[in-house]
Amino acid sequence: MSGAALRAGALEVVVLGGHLLLYPTGVCQEKVVPRPPATRPPVLLLHGFTDNRSVFVLLRRALGAGGRRHVEAYNYSPFTRDLRVTARHLARRVEELCERTGQQRVDLVGHSLGGLVGRYYVQRLGGDARVRTLVTLGTPHSGTLVAPFMDAHPLVRQMRPDSRVVSELAEPAPGCATRCVAFWSEFDALMTPVGTARIEHPDLRVENVQVTGIGHLALPAHPAVIAAVRRALDGPGQAAAESPDAASVA
Repeated sequence: MSGAALRAGALEVVVLGGHLLLYPTGVCQEKVVPRPPATRPPVLLLHGFTDNRSVFVLLRRALGAGGRRHVEAYNYSPFTRDLRVTARHLARRVEELCERTGQQRVDLVGHSLGGLVGRYYVQRLGGDARVRTLVTLGTPHSGTLVAPFMDAHPLVRQMRPDSRVVSELAEPAPGCATRCVAFWSEFDALMTPVGTARIEHPDLRVENVQVTGIGHLALPAHPAVIAAVRRALDGPGQAAAESPDAASVA
């Protein structure tokens, strides 16, 4: 095992420990607090499988710094059995967020399964009319083969390469207006193969961003990735700019 892989694994352990401590703080839905109007589209954060909004503590703080963006996190039900149902719930949440903030469009940032939920909404439920930019972090866009023993869970089966959901996302999506930015890492142990976290679709406007030295759990918490997400939301071509060595971008 290479030194980079060992460092990435050690970082995963540290991030996991911190997240376990924070996890109880994100179990409940957050309270909606009125805020002054922001100059940029609001951002809605979508967590991954068995997780909650606490995974975004650092990312949320950075995106909302200076009041430039209104940032919220959406906790979908831990009893979810079909990501397509969650995508429909997301559609309602986006409409409510637009109405409350007076904005016509939003940005979505999804970690792991959350990115797949966001993409399904954008690509299959007409969400591109509302979503300006979709950022995904370690999302199995082409399905993942990791942990076959978890196939008993219907959500895990939907993340397999041969699932109906993955097939639907591979279907034509002409005219999809949402810009997609997909972050992926060769040290993401939950993406098998690792390239599955890339978006490969001829009809989508995609920027695939490779980060190095970072595992799955660290993607929404690493300072270099957080900075790159901020740049991605600032405009096309910015995600890969000025990347530090800790997360060099190909």
